[in-house]
Amino acid sequence: MQAESQMPAADAPRFEQSAQATTRVTTFEAMRRGARSRCPSCGRGSLFRAFLKVAEQCPACGEELHHQRADDFPAYIVIVLLGHIVVPLVLEVEILFSPPYWVHMALWPAVVIGLGLALLQPVKGAIVGLQWVLGMHGFEPAKIARDGLVGKFIAGATPFVPAEAGTQAFSPSNPGFPLSRE
Repeated sequence: MQAESQMPAADAPRFEQSAQATTRVTTFEAMRRGARSRCPSCGRGSLFRAFLKVAEQCPACGEELHHQRADDFPAYIVIVLLGHIVVPLVLEVEILFSPPYWVHMALWPAVVIGLGLALLQPVKGAIVGLQWVLGMHGFEPAKIARDGLVGKFIAGATPFVPAEAGTQAFSPSNPGFPLSRE
C-alpha cells in the first residue's frame, strides 16, 4: 500500500491501462470507439493525428495503430451510404415540392459534400477498429497477445510443415506445400 502512495502520478495511467487490457473488447465496441475517433484498445486516446491520418500509436495506452490498411474501403462505404441516403431524399423532394432544376443543382451537391465529409472519418475509424479487433494486417501480434494465444496451440489447427520434394501436396499425411513438382 505504501508503494502505491509513493508512485509518481505519471505512472498511474499505466496501471489503469494494464487493468483495462485484461478486459476483452468486442467487435462492436472496437468499431464504436473507432467511429468516435478513439483508440479501439482503450477508448481514451485519439485515433487520428489529422483528418484522415491515423496516429502511429495511441497517446493514452501506447497501442500501435500504424498497421492499419483501410485504403479506399472507407470511401466505398461512404459512397454506398450516401447513395442510400441522398437518392431517396432527392426523389422525395421532387415528388413533394417539384422545385426548379437550379434548386436541385444548388442543394444536392452541397448535401453530398457535407455528408461525405461528415461520414468519412467515422467510417475510417470504424474500419480501423474492425481491423484491430480481428487482428488483420500488422495487428495480428497484438491480437495474439490480447487473446493470450502466445505459445499455445489452437485446437483443430494444423501446423504448417513444408512438404518434402516429390510428395503429394495437401495429403492427409502432409498438409504442407511441395517444394518441387515431379
